[in-house]
Amino acid sequence: MIVALEVAFGLVALLGAVSTALIRDSYGKVISLGILVAGIVPFVVDRGYLDVAVAVSLIAPVVTIFVLMVVRREQA
Repeated sequence: MIVALEVAFGLVALLGAVSTALIRDSYGKVISLGILVAGIVPFVVDRGYLDVAVAVSLIAPVVTIFVLMVVRREQA
């Protein structure tokens, strides 16, 4: 993987982790967790685990949508 891309994806993952830890709003926290997953998936692909990357790429957005619906329901 190109070094610039590694740094960029690492920063995205780090930004997602820090924002997940610092944000108090549960809705924003779930969105930050999605950013964290988006930063980690390229590293999984780089290691050659394409089946794991496909599974994470399919499962993470669906779970995020369901969690956002639950969080939204609790806030109302």
